[in-house]
Amino acid sequence: MLKKSLLFWLILSPLVVVILFPFGVMFVTAFRPREELFTYPPTWTFSEFRWANFAEMWVKTNFGRALLNSLYVSVLSTVLAMILSIPAAYALSRYRFPGKRAYRTFLLMTQMMSPIVLVLGLFRMMVTLGLVNTLNSLVLTYAAFNMAFTIWMLQSYFSTIPRDLEEAAWIDGAGHLTSLLRVFLPLAVPAMAVTAIFGFINSWNEFVLALTMIRSSDGFTLPVQIYSQVAGRYQIEWHHVMAATMLATLPVAIVFSWLQRFLIRGMALGAVK
Repeated sequence: MLKKSLLFWLILSPLVVVILFPFGVMFVTAFRPREELFTYPPTWTFSEFRWANFAEMWVKTNFGRALLNSLYVSVLSTVLAMILSIPAAYALSRYRFPGKRAYRTFLLMTQMMSPIVLVLGLFRMMVTLGLVNTLNSLVLTYAAFNMAFTIWMLQSYFSTIPRDLEEAAWIDGAGHLTSLLRVFLPLAVPAMAVTAIFGFINSWNEFVLALTMIRSSDGFTLPVQIYSQVAGRYQIEWHHVMAATMLATLPVAIVFSWLQRFLIRGMALGAVK
């Protein structure tokens, strides 16, 4: 068993190096003094940890405002997508209706489409609604794009929950809504947590729609704000860019760690309950 584990780690080691290498470069550059950024030949060591890089970056790049914008957009779009997806997924898993198979196929097809294909139409729609250059335009578009994924994931898990549990609640006098809220949904917490994690990450990392919809720098989300520190600049402060990138990964890591227990359970969708 030990030999097999060592063999697997040996096979996976090139992939691990490829994945961790960008994070290593980000970490070293974020803490490196500015005068040591372009030393040749490149080294992984530096003279001191420059914690001041983060303080300078926070002020110069308006990071705090962008962080709040990203949190606002990601949290609200995830909550909205979950609220709208749960009833749809429940209907797909529990009821038969005309067009059910076609609707499921439609959900899969939408996952194959990139947001950039629809960005022009979405922009014109937001102009009509008067939502361009507002964070609410991102909340609505992110929620719409996340719903196809969340509905598909949730209905797959909902189908594994025995109907007998709901029927038992109905016999005891509970209505359909009561049985859904008190019996059905508590059993689906792992699946809802998993889909919420992926929805949050998708909204947090999205760049194209945010760059298109938001015109004012005060409304930039973190990906656009970090991009603005590189694009069109004569001199790029790479230590600030990497410090901002490093801080931008923390909320996702915190959410992922906080909901890790649900993630492990939810990855076994379809397992015997």
